[in-house]
Order: sequence, then structure tokens, then C-alpha cells
Amino acid sequence: MRDSAGFLLCSLLLVAPCCTEVAAPDPQPDPKTPCANWMGGAPGYPGHNGLPGRDGKDGKDGLKGEKGEQGLQGSKGDQGEKGTPGPEGPRGFSGYPGLKGDKGEGAYVYRSAFSVGLTERAPHPNVPIRFSKIFYNEQNHYDASTGKFLCSIPGMYYFAYHLTVYMSDVKVSLYKKDKAVIFTYDQFQTNNVDQASGSVLLHLSSGDEVWLQVYGEGDNNGVYADNINDSTFMGFLLYPDLDFH
Repeated sequence: MRDSAGFLLCSLLLVAPCCTEVAAPDPQPDPKTPCANWMGGAPGYPGHNGLPGRDGKDGKDGLKGEKGEQGLQGSKGDQGEKGTPGPEGPRGFSGYPGLKGDKGEGAYVYRSAFSVGLTERAPHPNVPIRFSKIFYNEQNHYDASTGKFLCSIPGMYYFAYHLTVYMSDVKVSLYKKDKAVIFTYDQFQTNNVDQASGSVLLHLSSGDEVWLQVYGEGDNNGVYADNINDSTFMGFLLYPDLDFH
């Protein structure tokens, strides 16, 4: 009996899918609507923040903006290194002659000189010998009437004398301002003609006088001159004092 019932149930199960149209399932109502067939549960907690999305693509360039105002001038930069010299340029043309300059002051040359000779024999002793033969006295600083040279330009002077000695000995001296500066002595040799000479450098001031004279007694007055023998006296300025104008 049980076997028959089981067999029958199996047969029905096999036949039913073939002969019976399967009904469509009923639509399920939205659980959130008021007409839901069941009661909704309690709201859940908010979920965690999601991961940041990837960067989007660059947008297109916008329109060109208006020109801004000029900014303040910056500070001066450091000096750069010196560059290499450039090539030499072509030679320029000659310039025009300049204007003629003003006439300068010429260097004035101070002159003072004399050269004289004796014309008389045996001049008097202890007084200035008057040399009256004039070889040169352009500035007239030598006075033939007195036999003295008068300094007009202060400075350094050179004086010299060359005397012919005859008949007796000679003693002469060169004076400056009434004071003997140098002395010369020559001893006469019988039947002979000698020469006595001397020279000196002297600094003179304006107004100083220089002359030559025989000193001692008459026995020392052998200075001589004739048409073939001369006794001479000379002097000249070497250079004036710097402060003389």
C-alpha cells in the first residue's frame, strides 16, 4: 500500500511541470513605503568616507587678462666681469689746429761784466788802481774814474787779474768793501819781465764795490804796462740771487 502511494506521488511530480502553466511571482512591495507588508528596521549608522577620487583632466586655458601696472625698479645689480678688448678701430682724421696761445714771458738774462787794462806805469800804492783801457763795460758797472766795480745785481761773481811785473817787486790785493780779500806777491828778477795773477769767486750785494790796489811802500809797485805788455782786471756775474727781480 505504501509502495503504491509513493509511486503515485512520483508520477504526479513528473507530470505536473509538463501540463501545468507556472504562475508569475507576485511583485514585492518597497520596504520603505508605508504599505510595506513588514515593519522596517532601525536606520543604520553613516558609512565611512570614501577614498578621494582621481585628479580630473586640465581644463582649457582661459582668456588673456588685461596688462598689469608697471612694477617698482629693482636694485642695481653687481658689476659684471670686464670683457675682452675689442679690435683696434681705424685711425681718425687729423684735427684742426688749435688757437694761438698768449705770448709768454721771456726769461730775462741778467748781465754784468767788465774787462779793463792799465795805461799808466807805476800806479800809486794804497789806492785803487785806475784801469782806463776799456775792453768791455757795456753795463757801465765799472767806473774808470775811480777804478772800482759797483755791484748792481746781487749774486755770485768771478774776478781775475793778470799783471805784468817789471822794474821792481809787486804786492797787490783785491778789495771788497774796504777789506782785502786776496793777496798776490811777485819778486822781480833783474832784466826779466814777470807775471802776477790771481782770481776769486765772491758773493756781492747791491752797492758792494770791488777794486785792485798796490799795498805797501813804493818798492813794491812794479805793475807795468806799455804798447806790447798789458796788465788787466776783469769780472762778471755768474748767476743772480734767486730772490732778485
